[in-house]
Amino acid sequence: MKTRLALLPLTLVALAATPLSPAQRYGALYRDVQMAQLFPDSKTFADAEPRRGDRAILAAYRLCDCATDKAKLRAFVLANFTLPITPSGTTQQRLPIAQHIDQLWPQLTRVTTRVAPGSSALTLPHRYVVPGGRFREMYYWDSWFSMLGLPLAGRQDLVEDQVRNFGSLVDRYGHIPNGTRTYYLSRSQPPVFYLIQAMSRDAKTLATRTRQLRAEHAYWMAGADRLRPGEQHARAVRLADGTLLNRYWDDRADPRDESYREDAELAAATPSRDAGQLYRDLRAAAESGWDFSSRWLADGRTLATIRTTRLAPVDLNSLMLGMERTIADNCRALRDTACTTGFAARATAREAAIRRLMWNPNGYFADYDLDTGRPADARTAAMAFPLFVGAASPDQATATAEALAPFIGQGGLRTTLTASGQQWDDPNGWAPLQWIAIQGLRRYGHAAPADRIKAAWLASVQREYASSGKLLEKYDVRERRPGGGGEYPNQDGFGWTNGVTRALLAER
Repeated sequence: MKTRLALLPLTLVALAATPLSPAQRYGALYRDVQMAQLFPDSKTFADAEPRRGDRAILAAYRLCDCATDKAKLRAFVLANFTLPITPSGTTQQRLPIAQHIDQLWPQLTRVTTRVAPGSSALTLPHRYVVPGGRFREMYYWDSWFSMLGLPLAGRQDLVEDQVRNFGSLVDRYGHIPNGTRTYYLSRSQPPVFYLIQAMSRDAKTLATRTRQLRAEHAYWMAGADRLRPGEQHARAVRLADGTLLNRYWDDRADPRDESYREDAELAAATPSRDAGQLYRDLRAAAESGWDFSSRWLADGRTLATIRTTRLAPVDLNSLMLGMERTIADNCRALRDTACTTGFAARATAREAAIRRLMWNPNGYFADYDLDTGRPADARTAAMAFPLFVGAASPDQATATAEALAPFIGQGGLRTTLTASGQQWDDPNGWAPLQWIAIQGLRRYGHAAPADRIKAAWLASVQREYASSGKLLEKYDVRERRPGGGGEYPNQDGFGWTNGVTRALLAER
């Protein structure tokens, strides 16, 4: 009993009520606007600010009779909402790439201590960095990779602000949402707050940061104590043998506000699937950050076969292990013995589960399939996460280094070996996966493949920068050109590419 009590998050913070998303606020109006495709990007209307109160807008819409008249509907929207503006992240002259990145941080920095009534934006108490392009708010896992570049630019002040911002989200909502919009509150993203908070140099905040980490852990493990063998609840999974793991989830099962039309049309075209479950799996993939990838698809090709919630992902469980170890270490520094013992035991059990259950006998780490009771066959760059957190045995690390070899193209590490047309698939490479793989391989002494990934990735980024003067969200690492696929065009700015590239360049 003492141990169980010791593992409860030590917080008396009163959580804020969850505000409604635009789709929840405006109902039929929101649906009609999105399905009419008034704007090329569904996120545009999700981020629009109302010019007057909900009641007045909805009353006017009932009288408008413009649902089926696209021109009248657009006029109604422009009269009642202010559309977002997307500034570009550029410098006036072509600078060496490291200097260019350093000069982008002020352009990507925002302050949102207040928002207009009815806005989907969430307030934050301090400055923060946005990724860029259509991503006009602070994002969870993006931010840690962006933050890697801030100290190198002399911006530890902005690091501390980011740490405090993420802590404030935990204190208000009990978790860190996907991004700082009301429509993101029903899900989180890969849990990297343990890495974010470790970047703080303020020793006086260790107790606060640890309390917040424990609250985040409780969010991911909600309902776990009540699960019987073979049951799942939200993000917690208990296997038949009693092992506890985690999966990606979303607390809502309707079309995503920011991709409403895309989700609704997919459901309409897939009448054989339960629409709610389809939406849930789409949303869970958005929580994973890999939206979308053949990794989540039953047939490896078709988005309609998505089954994200039927997998216990190897990257998520690796990051949960990192969180549990960090909480144990922080509690040790705070001389909280019960907390230290409890979280160390959780970490030990999870590490053993990753090695035993997520190791494909063909020689690579993979997601655990909850339906088949074995590791998935899909090979993805997520196999590097157990190396990143130190969960692999030396033999497993060596085999993983060999399994990653086919993923290394002339422009960096590919996400998968499947060309599905989804953006988290071949031939795209993404900054966060380059960093995870490089650091994971180095951790186990596999410097040669790590150096190949680094050199290839930097070549991709530098080639595009020389051509266009931009750093992009993703790259085609087979051809060293801008990446493609997915629900929206490639974005420039770009936070995590800036941070990872700056950190890798600084190693020279």
